[in-house]
Amino acid sequence: MTIPQGIPCPVERANFPLLACNPGLVYFDNAATTQKPACVLDAERVYYETTNANVHRAAHRLAVAATDAFEGARTTVARFLNAASADEIVFTRGATEAINLVAQSWGRTHLRPGDEILLTELEHHANIVPWQLLAQQTGVVIRAVRVLADGALDLVHFHELLSPRTRLVGCTLASNAIGTMPPVAQIVAAAHAQDAMVLLDAAQAVAHQVVDVQMLGADFCVFSGHKVYGPTGIGALWARGEILASMPPWQGGGEMIDQVSFAGSTFASAPARFEAGTPPIAQAVGLAAALDWLMALDRTAIALHENGLRERLEAGLRSIPGVQIFGSGSAKAPLTALAFARAHPFDVAQFLDARDIAVRVGSHCAQPLLAALGVPALLRVSFAAYNTPDEVDQFLAALPEILELLA
Repeated sequence: MTIPQGIPCPVERANFPLLACNPGLVYFDNAATTQKPACVLDAERVYYETTNANVHRAAHRLAVAATDAFEGARTTVARFLNAASADEIVFTRGATEAINLVAQSWGRTHLRPGDEILLTELEHHANIVPWQLLAQQTGVVIRAVRVLADGALDLVHFHELLSPRTRLVGCTLASNAIGTMPPVAQIVAAAHAQDAMVLLDAAQAVAHQVVDVQMLGADFCVFSGHKVYGPTGIGALWARGEILASMPPWQGGGEMIDQVSFAGSTFASAPARFEAGTPPIAQAVGLAAALDWLMALDRTAIALHENGLRERLEAGLRSIPGVQIFGSGSAKAPLTALAFARAHPFDVAQFLDARDIAVRVGSHCAQPLLAALGVPALLRVSFAAYNTPDEVDQFLAALPEILELLA
């Protein structure tokens, strides 16, 4: 079988210090976290060396500069998502905290016993467990849309479950475990026809495609910075302004208040209302640097390159006996999930690591999905802009040898 040739790498590996310091490393664990370009590391270092101060609190020049940098980062995130206003961006520790924020603020305020939340079997645990906790607290009912054998979402089942009782639909833009990309436009339109809100988990999408929240038309959207070439410990919630205005605080402390007395407190408007305490200032600066770096690139070329790598890999895998690819729908993120007829994915991953090929293995925080697919664990190869066709070929050369050793 002829392996697709792929597309020239749109970024230089030398721009990523960890990769430059490890020239033999094949890093295929990008769905878990991406490596960081030098400009992101430089942005955080320069912030600490020249601007470090707390924000929104003091009148001295460092505090003013830090506040400008932090709020400038918010504006960058808004531009990255095409939000209508920077005030629609709430900084969080990541997508997980953002979903918890929506569950505990919007959910506890607007949902009643018997209301239904519709999720999918494609979801990361981060878009399941917060709603389960909310269900225990409020009596709402969670329903899950099935996946088909090829990993695509069962749209017939989705429409069967969607009803006037549905108050929220939570859906990933791309499965972190098998790469399936559901038809989000159709899901949003159907949900809104039932007056249900829609939350989109964009954590696995933002590095690979343009995510335009106004075009998507959902009500909430979340992502994590460390999956889009940015720092850990920072992410964002986007929500339409009128929705944020209807949501109470979910954590209390400094920064999110208007007036405080022992008789009671009043709270700041969004987004400050949801950002109690000292925020992750340096991480926000680093995230802005990552997003600026990515937006300056040809996003179409990156998508073609990454999907070309996935197609090259999957074409090669089909000629290797005993390898099963999970997730064969027409719309996929640039990742490939595998299981093996005569080897455990953990053993294969360890042998790959010994050859300096880093992959992820396990349930990928998607145990309901793996249960639906009837597999206990998967080995996942996930791509980023800095990966190359040669790295794919190294994987394809190593895998048959490893499987023979483990047989």
